[in-house]
Order: sequence, then structure tokens, then C-alpha cells
Amino acid sequence: MQNRRDFIKGSTVFAAMMAAAPTITLAQGAKKVFKVGMIGAGGRCKGAFGDITKAAAAIGHEVELVAVCDFFEEKAKAASKQFSGEKAKAFWGANGYKEVVAIPEIEIIVTATPPAFRAIHVEAAIKAGKHVFAEKPVAVDGPGVRKFIAAAKLAQEKKLSLVAGTQRRHARGYNLQAKALQEGKLGAILGGNIYWNGSVPWVRTRRPEDTNASYLANNWLNFSELSGDHIVEQHVHNIDVANWFIGRTPKTALGFGGRARRVSGNQYDFFSIDFDYGDGVHIHSMCRQISGTSNSVSEHFRTPEYEISGGGKVQKVGDKEALKLEGDFRDGNPYEIEHIHLLQGILSGNVVNEGENVAMSTACAIAGRLSAYTGQTIRLSELVDEKFKDSPFYNFACKPSWADFEAAGDVAMPEFGDDKIPLPGKAWGQK
Repeated sequence: MQNRRDFIKGSTVFAAMMAAAPTITLAQGAKKVFKVGMIGAGGRCKGAFGDITKAAAAIGHEVELVAVCDFFEEKAKAASKQFSGEKAKAFWGANGYKEVVAIPEIEIIVTATPPAFRAIHVEAAIKAGKHVFAEKPVAVDGPGVRKFIAAAKLAQEKKLSLVAGTQRRHARGYNLQAKALQEGKLGAILGGNIYWNGSVPWVRTRRPEDTNASYLANNWLNFSELSGDHIVEQHVHNIDVANWFIGRTPKTALGFGGRARRVSGNQYDFFSIDFDYGDGVHIHSMCRQISGTSNSVSEHFRTPEYEISGGGKVQKVGDKEALKLEGDFRDGNPYEIEHIHLLQGILSGNVVNEGENVAMSTACAIAGRLSAYTGQTIRLSELVDEKFKDSPFYNFACKPSWADFEAAGDVAMPEFGDDKIPLPGKAWGQK
């Protein structure tokens, strides 16, 4: 678990690297063509490739798709056609990522596979000497979080950049607020509320030809074992902002949730979690996926003198006028800026590594999910600290795992399959 000093140190160094970020060129008029491999060919990964393409152009360079893989053959081939006119090699199946990372000319891996697979895919890319853009979250359980942290440390040792899809860390408004908090200009955060309330993004029904593996891979968003549930898959953004602004991770998570409306998978419809950061600081986390309800995706914090809306206003308590924050941070689309920072890190040799921050925020979200499922108070240390290896949550791994998909044949359906959900008071995941 990160303390405030270590967390702030990492955040401050990163903020300094991200500030202004002047354009780096190889030489006047020269263009570099970054060779890219994609692991995953769904909508988010294709979106990320579009973003890195725009990012390269913004700083005077280009990208070329060399290879792409996906669990499904048709998706891999379609991405190759869309982004390279079928020049890029296409691989498919659970082991396709091994083919992509093995290609020597590839410098950067862009990956947005189901979160349950992300740690192993990033680990393989780092071991192969590739820079990485990895979508959030980065795991669905404690072992996955720890594997990702180890991969992030290896990236640092190998001087490889690792940028995560926590795009708020690359947005001007959020960075100005974070800087002001880190410099003590707004005082320390006393507490706050974070929200991701919306609708179910999508559901895919089982086709007659589907195996368990293909059904789960196609409908992964709705299964906790592959997505981490929506508190992990979506709400991790808001949790990450809370950790960033407070300057440390919470000690415990205690909450509840339930399910009443969902038509597929085993995820909850809603969560309500109290994250205890110690020293009397509590953040209330609320996330919901129910259509026709009030929506909010936002963060709100209070210091002794100020009210802070994440990425938006800072107001003195009782004042209507917003406080103007100063700072030298790049403005624009944060989905593109995160890739600009990745590419500039590669060009300059100044490694950008967001691995541990996104891993710890993922662990917080997992702790919240486990608390709601079991009704227990979950210590973050039980997921990440070897001192707690005897905890039932330390070695608990969601099944089926990435290894099950890579093995020959089909996979077993999750213990809690379609419309079978974990209930508080039952020892979900405990042995």
C-alpha cells in the first residue's frame, strides 16, 4: 500500500514530466514512424489506435500498424483492413498476443483486452522490450494486480514507458487541481463523493455456435470474472482521481451492492462503498448501471476552505465565484494527450510509467467489489502486501483466468454464471 510521501513523490515527478510537454522532433523536417502492435481489436482498442495516430501527427510523426490480434478471427482481420489495408499481420485466438509481441520491429503495444487478461498481456509486452499503452483497469483480482505491478517495475528497469488509460491524469483541469493540492494551496482534502452512475453499456447474448470461451470473450463486460464488475471496469477512473488528489490510497473498503435489473452476466447493478483513507478522511463511492435513472460521472472533494469538482471548478466555501488556477499543462483531448506523453517519453528517453498508480487504483476498486460481495471490511493490504498472504483474498483468483483461455479446449463457466450472483454473507472467493 502506498503512503502519502511515496504517492506524492511519484505524482509530482510525473506531473513535472507532463507539464507543457513541448514537441520533440528528430530533426528539422524528419518524421519518425512508430511501429505499433495491437492486442485486442474491439472498439476501445481501435479507438486507442486512432488516438495514438492523432497524437503522433500532433507532434510531427506517424504510426504504422504492424500486427494485430484478437480472440476472434473476424475482428483481427477487420482491424488489419481498417488501419493498414490488410498489410498488418492478423492473429487470433487466446495465444495470438504472443505472436504480436514477438515481432522485433514493433516498438509500442496498444492493448485493450478484457481486464482479466491485461496483466499477462502487458507482462509479455514488457518482457519483449516494448513500450505499452494499456487500458484501465489492469486486473480483476489480487494476483492480477501484483502481476501488473511487477511488470511496471520491470518496465522501469528496462527504461520502457507504460501509460495507462486513466486519461484524467492527462487533462488540463485535473492537473491544475492536483498541482494546487500538492503545493498545499487548497489545504488537505477532508472527504468527498465520487460517482459513476449510468446505464448498462452493452449486452451480447449467447449464440448457438458459441462455446463457453467464445461467449465469455464476446460478453466479457457483463461477467465479474473478466471485467471486475463495473466498479472496477468503469468507476476505477473516479477512484483514481480520489487517490491522486488525496495523495495516498485508502486503508479499507466497506460497502454494499445488489442486482435487480440485469439481463445477462453476474455483475451487480449498483455499489455504495466507504473508502477509509485514515486520519478521518473518507470518500463515498457510488456507481450504478440502471437505465432511466439519474446519471453522474464526477468527483467532489472538500478541504477546510475549498470545494473541488474534479476537472472543473474550485470554489471557496460560501463563494459563487470560481478560483482561477494557474499552471503550464497541455490543453486538448486527454485521450490523445496521454498518447502524446507516451510518444514524447519514447523520443526523449524520459520514461513515463503510470503502472503502479493504475494498479493501486484498480486494487481499491477490487476491494470495494469484494466488500459488497461478501459484506466484509476489506483491507487494501490484503490484495497487495505479502504480509497478508494468509488472507483469503490475497491468492483468490477469478476463474476462468487468462491461463484457462490459453489452454487447449473450452473453459468452464464461472461459479456464478448467467444470473447467478454472489450474495453478502456467503464466502465468495474465500477458502
